[in-house]
Amino acid sequence: MRIKLNPVHDDLFQVAKDTVGLLRGSGHKAFFVGGCVRDLAMHINPKEYDISTSANPHEVMKIFPNPVTVGVNFGVVIVLRDRFKFEVATFRREESYSDGRHPDNVIYSNDETEDVLRRDFTINGMLYDPFSEELIDYTGGLNDIKEETIKTIGNPNERFKEDKLRMLRAVRFGAQLDYEIEETTLGAIKEMASSILHVSAERIRDEILKIITQEQPGKGLRLLRETGLLKYILPDVDRMHGVPQPPNFHPEGDVFNHTCLIMDKLYEITNGKQSPELTMGALLHDVGKPDTYTESDRIRFNGHDRIGAEISRRICKGLKLSNKQIAIIASLVREHLKFKDVFNMRESTLKRFLGMPNFEDHLKLHLADCLASHGLTEAYEFVIKKLGEIKIEELKPKLLLNGFDLIEMGYTPGPIFSKILDSLEEAQLEGTLKIKDDAKRFVLSNFPLQK
Repeated sequence: MRIKLNPVHDDLFQVAKDTVGLLRGSGHKAFFVGGCVRDLAMHINPKEYDISTSANPHEVMKIFPNPVTVGVNFGVVIVLRDRFKFEVATFRREESYSDGRHPDNVIYSNDETEDVLRRDFTINGMLYDPFSEELIDYTGGLNDIKEETIKTIGNPNERFKEDKLRMLRAVRFGAQLDYEIEETTLGAIKEMASSILHVSAERIRDEILKIITQEQPGKGLRLLRETGLLKYILPDVDRMHGVPQPPNFHPEGDVFNHTCLIMDKLYEITNGKQSPELTMGALLHDVGKPDTYTESDRIRFNGHDRIGAEISRRICKGLKLSNKQIAIIASLVREHLKFKDVFNMRESTLKRFLGMPNFEDHLKLHLADCLASHGLTEAYEFVIKKLGEIKIEELKPKLLLNGFDLIEMGYTPGPIFSKILDSLEEAQLEGTLKIKDDAKRFVLSNFPLQK
């Protein structure tokens, strides 16, 4: 099927079109392919363009200087032009996938139809000719866009055997586009869900992050559970399903439903610009609840913040996140309950809390948590008001004394120094110490020198 389609002719489109023109001018076939064509069909302005061509990688590299050749063994060359980059892939067919990711043998082709038929989903299998401005559909992708359906090209079991990660990609596209996964495709995912563990932790992590940082992350989580993938890639999150919560605080229902809602609320309040660390913190903030569930006078989850922080460290380590990322995520989980105490905190405790690293993320998580449950935002508003009243230097004051000062005063270096400096910081945060002489008198009074 071919249809006429007039795109927006912005700078990116024009450079991409010119790239196709240079390939054709050298005697090769070339088209736009994949997600950019899907976007064009949906009247969305693409943010990037991928190109497929009959030129083999060496021929592509002769046409375009200074290419990036990371994927050259699989027929892919990254072409840099102006301020843009384009993934240029050679038409090919592929034979068996022993590792469930890479083809054992790549055979270059001169036939764009062969190339299209080896791709993952019908909506990603369309071509576009930027010169005739025709969309070329060999796989039924246009109809599936009309039907709002995610469907594999050909046999879904074969497509997923070739690359197990495609099962997660089906979920991502289903959530992102708000499409349904076609029945046979969905059945194949359910049947093969356990095989997702054959995929590297890094690839699973990257796909999870894409699912939970895009539009409708809550739907993404629900689809992961419906397909059976969640219990293999995030079993601790899957365990949240069915764990009840006190209805007066959580009218939205169980822990899993609350988690889905908080992901959606976080996307809304950040306009989709949340960091991976904040997003993972939101996903895992209640991960300790299944292990701490008790019911006496009411449902309680005592210590779920502390237990959840430990679980989140284990999960994030398994997903190969960096130590810095793990520390930030664990802190978001561990500290998320403290907002309920802000009204009664001492001045020094409140300032320490507001001065925590990445406090802006803690605040966003708290707001999303409230909006996904009882809807009460008094603590959030109190903190915003305090942040407007307190100067930055008051939140993280420079200590009036340091270790060298303590030595000059006659103190011997050791564990006592930490106690003295912590006490000094607290007094400064309380506002009771303003100058160095007052600080010395404070220290001598509270930590007498040993004779």
